[in-house]
Amino acid sequence: MRYLTASIILAGCALSLSDGGHALAAPPEANARASIAGIDGNNVSGSLEFKSTPEGVHITGTINGLAPNGRNGFHVHENGDCSAPEAKSAGGHFNPGDNAHGHPKSMPHHAGDIPNLDANAMGTAVVDVTMDGVNLGTGHESILNRAVIVHGKADDYATQPAGDSGPRIACGVISSRK
Repeated sequence: MRYLTASIILAGCALSLSDGGHALAAPPEANARASIAGIDGNNVSGSLEFKSTPEGVHITGTINGLAPNGRNGFHVHENGDCSAPEAKSAGGHFNPGDNAHGHPKSMPHHAGDIPNLDANAMGTAVVDVTMDGVNLGTGHESILNRAVIVHGKADDYATQPAGDSGPRIACGVISSRK
């Protein structure tokens, strides 16, 4: 009887840990960071921290050197490369689902769409936002080793393909923090 009970318990555990034959594992605690630097003569700078949460990736930090009381587009781009003029090497918005551009709280939108940054009177934006549908692991939805870009004007969340948010003024690569 004990053998039967143990077998039933183990079978139940195996069923609860699988999904169509694929083992489900809790996502590891993941952290990353990005140092933001101005490009093409812009004096924008900052530091961002990225943390995996059950809701998605939580981003915190500050970005300085923005226009006082201004609003700037803010996105994750597909390549972790800020080296080319205007950071064109970062590619377009991170968009593994091949969706239209839009506001991150509505559908459809790119996975890399993030709410606009709002700078205070000193030109500093405080970042405290969670991106859903992305992670800091490996695979299709990972934003690790991609670039985060600050644009020169606000994203209108409507104009395709990128929200008419102006030139790229700052860039940073999202790097693992172990």
